[in-house]
Amino acid sequence: MTIQFPNIDPALVATRRHLHAIPEIGLSEFKTSEFIAAELEALGYVVTRGLAGTGIVASLKNGSETKSIGLRADFDALPIQEETGLEYASTHEGVMHACGHDGHTAMLLGAARMLAERRQFDGTIHLIFQPAEENFGGARLMMDDGLFERFPCDAVFGLHNEPSLPLGHFAFIEGPMMAAADECHITVIGQGGHGAEPQSTADPIVCGSSIVMALQSIVARNIHPMNPAVITVGAFNGGSVSNVIPERAELQLTIRALDPEVRDDLERRVHAIAEGQAASYGMRVEINYDRSYPPLINPQAETRYVRSLAERFAGKEKVADMQRPIMGSEDFAYFLEEKPGCYFLLGTAKTDDDPPLHHPKYDFNDDALPIGAAFWVELAEDFLSSGS
Repeated sequence: MTIQFPNIDPALVATRRHLHAIPEIGLSEFKTSEFIAAELEALGYVVTRGLAGTGIVASLKNGSETKSIGLRADFDALPIQEETGLEYASTHEGVMHACGHDGHTAMLLGAARMLAERRQFDGTIHLIFQPAEENFGGARLMMDDGLFERFPCDAVFGLHNEPSLPLGHFAFIEGPMMAAADECHITVIGQGGHGAEPQSTADPIVCGSSIVMALQSIVARNIHPMNPAVITVGAFNGGSVSNVIPERAELQLTIRALDPEVRDDLERRVHAIAEGQAASYGMRVEINYDRSYPPLINPQAETRYVRSLAERFAGKEKVADMQRPIMGSEDFAYFLEEKPGCYFLLGTAKTDDDPPLHHPKYDFNDDALPIGAAFWVELAEDFLSSGS
């Protein structure tokens, strides 16, 4: 049964819009972190600050059971200039909540209030307010600061708003849900010279162009067609004027995969292609390959558990399986490498043509706030029920 939140909508909306107006980039969310901690302390939680710098864990124990659950919300913003024109738009130039993390945080704060008031659970709840999801792997940084050693969790759960999914609908997938995200910088080192005398040079732009085209063969010819993978060259920088051949050209790649073995194959082939193409042109390359977020893989048992709970909470007609994994990435994957749990989507659509995530006109749908808050309460209380 859906938990009712009498008179909580205005408070949730005010919280979300306050957060929206003060967006901060990852690892610099000082105002946001202070606001969250103060709210939780006022509710009687044991609040621990400083994990990954600005991260917070708020703990609440009830009863005698040792079982524990972790619920996570991210609270960093993006380096995007907001174009919504809203009265509560970002007051920080060039920074906005374009991914709905303000909504994620407001929902978990709403759940925190109801959990503290109701106390209908037996065990310990750890509310994890995480910085730096967008770029710096705040989940990993919190773990490096001893997150799960200091705050043991039998399982950990997270959600993301989805503006293309109908309001109040849930979407789940077992196994791989989101891709690993790696970056690679390739510097092609040639010999510069006059653009009118190319025979006296080793042109890194020509070589770099050959590398770009050859990279396309990796997914097409080295990876099994049933294994999703992406190699995108997002930047190609070399030279500054038309009549000078530069010494160097630089490529920047994003590389995505759902399967760890495919991830390894992609890295090997990127090195082989870049080095081989450069050698064929009589040049060399410097390669900086950075493994970032791992693939997010949902365990079967916990995913089926939360999906069943969502059906009871919202009705079967509002719960669906995702048609396919997402090639974007999410650092909640680090949590799921160490703990069982589940990451899922909550629909927040206002209209059929809502701006997508990471868009300068995006704004979280406040109508989803009580739904998400209520579901967090339902999940925590059910997971920590005396009969579970």
